[in-house]
Amino acid sequence: MSTAPKRYFSAAEYLALERKASYKSEFLRGEIFAMAGASKEHVTIVNNIGGELRARLKGRPCDVFGTDMRLKVDRTGLYTYPDITAVCGEAKFEPSAVDTLLNPQVLFEVLSPSTEAYDRGAKFGHYRQVPSLRDYVVVSQDKCLIEHFVRQPDDSWLLTVFDNMAQTVPLPALACELPLAEIYYRIEFPPPDAARPNLENV
Repeated sequence: MSTAPKRYFSAAEYLALERKASYKSEFLRGEIFAMAGASKEHVTIVNNIGGELRARLKGRPCDVFGTDMRLKVDRTGLYTYPDITAVCGEAKFEPSAVDTLLNPQVLFEVLSPSTEAYDRGAKFGHYRQVPSLRDYVVVSQDKCLIEHFVRQPDDSWLLTVFDNMAQTVPLPALACELPLAEIYYRIEFPPPDAARPNLENV
């Protein structure tokens, strides 16, 4: 039996489909990938971050976008939807419509079991190709843990880990800070796994 050839799409075809779709999809190298839904915890954390950023940036020439703002990584061709995107100064978009951002300065991704490896690995690899990006913040949803990557003058990335509710994440690109207590507001973490194997007698 012959297998039907895989269908590849142009970026223009993807965008035309995406603007009519009832769900969001990523696009890369001719392929379209449907994005999974999110948990209550994931949605709550995203809303917390967006709300806190908007409050801190109010009155300044800054934009904070949620999960509906599409991002294009020009250098790799990836179209995707970060959880939170922030830009201070002029936000630049693809010429066709004001719905695909090109110049993010700060990106947040809230980890899910199905996306954690991608968000830490290949997706961050794409994000690093965005010249305007200065801060990449990865937020765990099942424990108090935030990994903050800051672009250095030599184009390397410096990682700082935050794992205490009393800490605050500095965002130098936006000249503001976000307390972990606000990021995780109304989030209850699952208890640590009590059923750990006793390795002493193995």
